[in-house]
Amino acid sequence: MPQTEYAISDQDRRDAMRRVNRKLGFLRHLCIYLLVNAGLIALNLSTSRHVLWSAGPLLGWGIGVLFHALSVFADFPSRWRQALMERELRRHR
Repeated sequence: MPQTEYAISDQDRRDAMRRVNRKLGFLRHLCIYLLVNAGLIALNLSTSRHVLWSAGPLLGWGIGVLFHALSVFADFPSRWRQALMERELRRHR
């Protein structure tokens, strides 16, 4: 059986590239978060074991990483955005 090729529009390619770039951006953010915070924890434990000051940056930045992950991998913001776009387009007809 011959394999059927589907025509992929330029817009579909741009959308796919945008999604890939967003995922790679998140992975880069996560790696930097893990490396920097591992260093901060090591520095914290080597200088003062009684005061865990590294928990502050770990938690604060972790919240940022969580929201970044939600914006990239969760579908609900894009559905909201699409619904708002359609509503705005209807208003201006």
